[in-house]
Amino acid sequence: MIMAFTAEQEELRRSLRRFLEDKASSAEVRRLMETDEGYDPTVWTQMAQQLGLQGMAIPEEHGGAGFGQVELMVVFEEMGRALLPAPYFSTVALATNALLLSGDDAAKKELLPGMAEGATIATFAVAEDSGRYDFDDVATTATKAGDGGWTLDGSKAFVLDGHTADLILVAAQAPGGPSVFAVQADAAGLTRRAVQTLDMTRKQAELTLTGTPARLIGTEGAGRDLLRQTLDLAIVALAAEQVGGAQRCLDMSVDYAKLRVQFGRPIGSFQAVKHKCADMLLEVESARSAAYYAGWAAAEGSDELPMVAALAKAYCSDAYFHAAADNIQIHGGIGFTWEHDAHLYYRRAKSSELLFGDAVEHRERLAAALLD
Repeated sequence: MIMAFTAEQEELRRSLRRFLEDKASSAEVRRLMETDEGYDPTVWTQMAQQLGLQGMAIPEEHGGAGFGQVELMVVFEEMGRALLPAPYFSTVALATNALLLSGDDAAKKELLPGMAEGATIATFAVAEDSGRYDFDDVATTATKAGDGGWTLDGSKAFVLDGHTADLILVAAQAPGGPSVFAVQADAAGLTRRAVQTLDMTRKQAELTLTGTPARLIGTEGAGRDLLRQTLDLAIVALAAEQVGGAQRCLDMSVDYAKLRVQFGRPIGSFQAVKHKCADMLLEVESARSAAYYAGWAAAEGSDELPMVAALAKAYCSDAYFHAAADNIQIHGGIGFTWEHDAHLYYRRAKSSELLFGDAVEHRERLAAALLD
């Protein structure tokens, strides 16, 4: 096992960082988070056609580049560092992975090319009133229609980019058991409403399905395994995002500690500030190790993935939140204002901490896996 990126992967990081510095500046992030859509369609197209980001992990036979989870780790880490407002996480980490894992060759052939070229924004609607990503809390029902298709009835909450997605994968209870269905954005009986959340850089929506036509993805009754495998990959992607955000908080803190002068000397020369920055560095580097190991497990298809994904989610959630909170403290409290970017990272850190379950839930998953 080589725990280092290749020269090509490092070049990918440099190219993407330059792109994001140009397209996701602080001013642009603030402009986009105030819009209803929450992203720039022109930048979305450039991401697909100039950099091939949406199709990076999609096989070449379906219009993608055929890279793997390691390259995606680089992409998600850089996007987390920049707080890029775009439906990338929902399309790639959730919907693309679900389709790739579904074993449904017809669905992959039909749906993945559009996602690879940036023409289709997609998401995965799982959570309902409880906010949990677990089929035990899914009440949405699927019923066989007379034409051989399916209809869905129920509601979904906290759907990432659900108000702008062209394609929505929906978790529902079918007669044969938990299953996953595809719903087009213009399907009859589908209503969507964007909701206000803590993190305005990542949009969420509520969906209502009333007799909505849908297409079964994969095998009826196999949804529970498909959802768990998809979530493990999404959690690894989120951990990479959290590392990128935590590193940015550390960089902001160190830069300010060198710049801000108090009592005739930079505040970074005071022992209390030095220690806080050193603690942040230790936690960020530990989080990076956990996320990268989980990324390696995902890339290799390791049996360890469920366990190390839970470990990475728990540790990276805490590390990002601590880094974001300490960043505000080092900035003397001025960080939690609309005029300063530190509060945007704090909001993202808190939101990501809760997405797919908090640190406590994932420590329980890890403990159960170790004791099994």
